[in-house]
Amino acid sequence: MGKKTAAMLLAASLTLSACGSAGTSEISGDSAASPDSSTSSSSNSVSPGNSTAGQPANDSGSKDQDQASSKGSANQTTSGSNPDSPAASSDVSQNQETTASTPAQTEIKYHMNKVYNIVPNEEGTEKKVVLLTFDDGPKEAEMINQIIDTLDKHKAKAIFFVNGYRVKSHPELLKLIQKRGQVIGNHSWDHIVLKDQSEAEVRHQIEDVQKIIKEVTGKTPVFFRPPHGAGGDIGRKVAKENGLLYMTWSNGSLDWEMKAKDPNKSEAIIKNVMDQLHPGSNILMHELPWTAETLDQLLTKLEQKGYSFVDPNSIDASKQP
Repeated sequence: MGKKTAAMLLAASLTLSACGSAGTSEISGDSAASPDSSTSSSSNSVSPGNSTAGQPANDSGSKDQDQASSKGSANQTTSGSNPDSPAASSDVSQNQETTASTPAQTEIKYHMNKVYNIVPNEEGTEKKVVLLTFDDGPKEAEMINQIIDTLDKHKAKAIFFVNGYRVKSHPELLKLIQKRGQVIGNHSWDHIVLKDQSEAEVRHQIEDVQKIIKEVTGKTPVFFRPPHGAGGDIGRKVAKENGLLYMTWSNGSLDWEMKAKDPNKSEAIIKNVMDQLHPGSNILMHELPWTAETLDQLLTKLEQKGYSFVDPNSIDASKQP
């Protein structure tokens, strides 16, 4: 009986030991998949590539995939990161804030000569450029947007020379031009021939426009174009005293001579500009429906001739010819 009892006790002991090992294994496996284990695995969830318990794993979850990912460039890693991750959102937000608060300042590369052409300050700067300008606005939001849409398409900027009486009637149109990133110039208050006026009247015509543009936009213009290209000596003097670069033009589109009923206005505008085209052309146009309609064709023709469009902000307005 003693030997039999001992054998039975040994068998029972072995059975209990086997059951205990199996139970431990099952508990361990459940714990790995259980949402309750998220706390204990939180140290692994710091990396954006690792998944936390109860959430789908990212593509970079396996060791092999992590190694393959690490062989890519920094740009690939950035572009391939999860856009919904807090780190990615923070980077985008930070970049947007930087762009909005610190706009790039345009380098001064050009100046205007005595015949109103735009010329480089230094050798090696692109000479084959034209300056785009639009006079007698602001008139209509639809036309302004049409013009600026075309400018944007060709990555071009222009000077919009405005009249004071129009700004007073529609300050929102001036804000529209500014909001869309274009440059605003002074074109006198009433669009009269300044060379026939007294100095007091010329000051009113120029300085009151400076004031109203500053009130509406927060910025004072640095470019002045006299109506009809006739400012006279007094106009030049007052413009200079107000920190304005006095300019007329060196390439006239003659769009102002056209009427709505005239045929082939687009062809005429393009021909007029191309016939006078030369490096540094200071092109005069107006806020007119047929000019807005022609602009895309005209800018395309200029580009095909190898010309680019000078940013007015890159012109040294303090350098009087």
